[in-house]
Amino acid sequence: MEILLILKILIIIAGIIAIYAIARNLDIIKIILIYWKDLILRRK
Repeated sequence: MEILLILKILIIIAGIIAIYAIARNLDIIKIILIYWKDLILRRK
């Protein structure tokens, strides 16, 4: 039983870290997309 509890806690912590990493990457992806959009619109 204790092993299952430890595994559940580790999975929850890993999920929180994954959500945080995805949120940080979304900001970076958004900046890159805005940059590319500006490059494309500037050339027209």
